[in-house]
Amino acid sequence: MAAIQSLIQASLSELNRLILGKETALGLALSCLFADGHLLVEDLPGMGKTTLAQGLAKVLGLKYTRVQFTSDLLPADLIGASIFEPNTGQFRFHPGPVFSQLLMADELNRATPKAQSALLEAMEERQVSTDGQTHVLPAPFFVIATQNPQSQAGTFPLPESQLDRFLMRIRLGYPDPRSERSLLKGEHGRMVLDSVRQVISADALIKLQKQVSQVRVSDSLLDYVQRLVAQTRHTDVCQLGLSPRGALALVKCAQSRAMIEGRDYVLPEDVQQVFVAVAGHRIIGRTESHGDQLAGHILSNIDVVA
Repeated sequence: MAAIQSLIQASLSELNRLILGKETALGLALSCLFADGHLLVEDLPGMGKTTLAQGLAKVLGLKYTRVQFTSDLLPADLIGASIFEPNTGQFRFHPGPVFSQLLMADELNRATPKAQSALLEAMEERQVSTDGQTHVLPAPFFVIATQNPQSQAGTFPLPESQLDRFLMRIRLGYPDPRSERSLLKGEHGRMVLDSVRQVISADALIKLQKQVSQVRVSDSLLDYVQRLVAQTRHTDVCQLGLSPRGALALVKCAQSRAMIEGRDYVLPEDVQQVFVAVAGHRIIGRTESHGDQLAGHILSNIDVVA
């Protein structure tokens, strides 16, 4: 466990050099990837979303590809296409940018629903199907998608089925004054991206992901999780509550968070740390309240012990 903790802390240290003052968000991002999940980063333009994705790819030693989603993007632009080759007289599949280990889907909600849906099979099955053939994606495979708030012009809301494919949704937000001063001086951010070093290899990352499932979860902890999940399904509170997949995501992210903290068992604090990031984009309230606000309200009203 000590060796694992050393790798994790070194990774966080490199990311904290790149993005200042966002320790909580960076910890959640690593928790998501260690739990073998996809990450949605929602924020205004210019908040460091792309820098975060590039930094994660460098620290984790992953092949990185970025796709800018626009209203005219087609599924074939992402997945690839079969092209006829006159020399052989046959069609040959040319893989698209989705065939990478870390795919950054930049401004995902600026693409049409047709283009958005091209990611569904890749995110869930880790494969793509085209022209009657199935092509397996590299391992590990992550999608880090960014989206602008829906109040921004030219955005298409992500459907619930798409949102549910993301293990977590996080926000970076504005930097604190001290961190922003460092950015203005050119001491951090993209200026240091080239100096960020690889800490974990792709093979080591796969081993870490397997280690997450070994983190112990007690029955009393599962009781707490079930009370939280049940509250999201209460018709007086939510119109759409957490699905069984969402409940599983909550447990897995809590296990990953515990591993990052150097423990082989989950505490209620681990569940509390990840709950809003896991549930906020999955639940829909009966009022206009934001999902994150509703998740925070549920978390504050459910006791750890029944």
